[in-house]
Amino acid sequence: MELECKLAVDSHEPVREALRNAKATRVGRVLEVNRLFDRTDGSLRAAGCGLRIRRVTILDGEGPGGSVTFKGPVRKGAFKLREEIETPVADLDAMERLLVALGFKVHVAFEKRRETWRLGGCLVELDELPRIGEFVEIEGPDDASIQRVIEQLHLADAIQIRENYVTLVARTGEADAESCITLCFDK
Repeated sequence: MELECKLAVDSHEPVREALRNAKATRVGRVLEVNRLFDRTDGSLRAAGCGLRIRRVTILDGEGPGGSVTFKGPVRKGAFKLREEIETPVADLDAMERLLVALGFKVHVAFEKRRETWRLGGCLVELDELPRIGEFVEIEGPDDASIQRVIEQLHLADAIQIRENYVTLVARTGEADAESCITLCFDK
């Protein structure tokens, strides 16, 4: 189960300062390319589920490798709680061909810059998406741990975002020739 809180912020800099002051451990910074798959009838999205292939380029420090992830529907609670099944994948091109062969199609693709920290038993992710903005995701073992980190980072007044990044990206409505909504940083 994945338990997380996503908060919209104007800038990551005050959060970084609070993380340093709290003696958090910086893990590293990556560039992600996320490709979300669905059946042609959109049934995964309609059920509140997601199927993602994530490519990762490590910019500094440490970071995960590529992966494929299934996310189940969000359950009710103070923070976003949902089933998450994730596994590393060495050959992401082969995995994508496999999903296409099974009838899945990419419906959303987006880049995200992510800086990861550890604090109070939680992962704190400083996320930036092109044209959408900056966010802080706090993933932890329980509501109380996440709430403590929110308070330590002075984010109690930040706006909690219940929607996932796929929904935020889909609102941009910029589909390419394959009818896939794509959002990338300017190179």
